[in-house]
Amino acid sequence: MARARVLGFIKTNIVVIIAALAAIITAFIVPPDAEYLGYFDLKTLTCLFCVLAVVCALRNIRFFYTLAKMIVRCFRTARLAILALVYVTFIGSMLIANDMALLTFLPLGYFILHTTGKEKYMAFAFIMQNIAANLGGMLTPFGNPQNLYLYTKFNIPDGEFMLIMLPPFLISIALITLCCLIFVRCEPLRIEERAASLPLGRVAIYLVLFALSILIVFRLIPFWVGLVVIPPALLILDRQALLQVDYGLLLTFVFFFIFSGNMARIEAVRSFFSYLLDMNTLVFSALSCQFISNVPSAILLSQFTDNYRHLLLGVNIGGVGSLISSLASLITFKEYSKQDPGHTVRYVLKFSAYNFAFLFILIGFCLIFGI
Repeated sequence: MARARVLGFIKTNIVVIIAALAAIITAFIVPPDAEYLGYFDLKTLTCLFCVLAVVCALRNIRFFYTLAKMIVRCFRTARLAILALVYVTFIGSMLIANDMALLTFLPLGYFILHTTGKEKYMAFAFIMQNIAANLGGMLTPFGNPQNLYLYTKFNIPDGEFMLIMLPPFLISIALITLCCLIFVRCEPLRIEERAASLPLGRVAIYLVLFALSILIVFRLIPFWVGLVVIPPALLILDRQALLQVDYGLLLTFVFFFIFSGNMARIEAVRSFFSYLLDMNTLVFSALSCQFISNVPSAILLSQFTDNYRHLLLGVNIGGVGSLISSLASLITFKEYSKQDPGHTVRYVLKFSAYNFAFLFILIGFCLIFGI
């Protein structure tokens, strides 16, 4: 029993554990000193915490679930319903971050396909929702965690940020739509369950808090205001939301701040990464995500290049590909394994085929058109 719990803990927190080990190992090479205090980006951590906390509160009143169900009920075929699910996830990732969008809308996808007898599309729908979450979140600074970090670190202007990400964002929409039109048949679909009513008072308060979080992200309000307003408000309205925040993700950032800060102080490492990034920042950063995931890639590689344009493109496009290229992909795999444990190998093969196809097409598009 104890062994099973340990293994379960490791599986659930594998990214945090790897980040902690990386930080500890480099701490032996670069012993802790006063410079460690300069590693941490408090604004990024504060913004991420505020957004995650408010999103958890909205999820607890089933705001996103109810909204998505209302949208999906408007469509009467398997093709249109899956397209709606994917688009809702795509848009959701732009507003509430990719991992939160998946945690919110993957269960809805299962519910719709299961209750309508369309389980044959389950793997495809989950894979498309995963790709939509990773690529939809690229357009906004708060859509993907690595975006928030790079946006803050390099002080990227809002308009420039969105202009950088717009071309691959539009190509992603076209590719996802094309896949759904080709691989899902136009079969009739009935969804009987009606959307539940929402507590309008709490919805209004939470949306105001969410708007406050977004204003902080866009630097219109000092980041410390979020800590003064949001935690006390949720402590009164929904303490559970504060407990549900993905503190593992926040810890991952903390550990990788230490790891990347230490790596940047090792001369041989700095020279090696600078050389690789000088050759092609976009390609190398996208490939690094396939091995160490997109958030740590962004934090680590940002220490060795000022080419934030191609680094931003690389760590967002690199979110598709291998199963470990993003935390969102691991969330999707975990959710699918829970719903259909007998077909995980088939899922991984399908997942890899679609994801690597998207990865190569998007990289090729950026290289050919000099984006």
